[in-house]
Amino acid sequence: MTTISVVYFSGSGHTHLMAEAVARGASQVDGVTAELLRITGAQITEGRWKDPAMLDALTRSDAIVFGSPTYMGGVAAQFKAFADAASSAWFSQQWKDKIAGGFTHSGSPSGDKQGTLLYMAINAAQHGMIWVGAAEMPSQYVGSDEGVNRLGSFLGVMGQSDLNPNGGEAIVHPGDRLTAEKYGQRIAMIAQRHRGS
Repeated sequence: MTTISVVYFSGSGHTHLMAEAVARGASQVDGVTAELLRITGAQITEGRWKDPAMLDALTRSDAIVFGSPTYMGGVAAQFKAFADAASSAWFSQQWKDKIAGGFTHSGSPSGDKQGTLLYMAINAAQHGMIWVGAAEMPSQYVGSDEGVNRLGSFLGVMGQSDLNPNGGEAIVHPGDRLTAEKYGQRIAMIAQRHRGS
């Protein structure tokens, strides 16, 4: 069985919905199981993230997909605390040669989301991981109205929802969800191929 772990932080729920879509897509591939590993503020004490069980789960995984909202042009502080703590896996090369990918979400069409994906890809490279980009052509170029890859991102998956100053339930554009799902499938198939399954 190939295991895909989706490790992510979500502040208002949008990134969580995208994480679910990535996991759903990965789970649609025969012989693949996907798990959601949510980073929370409770895991951070005095500025340090700590969850040995989550790190163990990531080490056992065949692929790790990273997710964070884009805040001020980069990953959320909670995600950065997790990435810093994962340096323990870096020292012993525990994630070397694993498949990696990433996704992000913000309230504006750009929001400098590319900076978040670049951070994730560099972090994966530091670990010696094999980064997989998104491969879906934007809907507008293939005559589709599904909204797949509507933001034109290929390094990883981007999502965008209009800000709701009054709060309320998180909603993600159907095209962004579908893009995340297709990305999960791609990650799963590549992870299986990489394992020789």
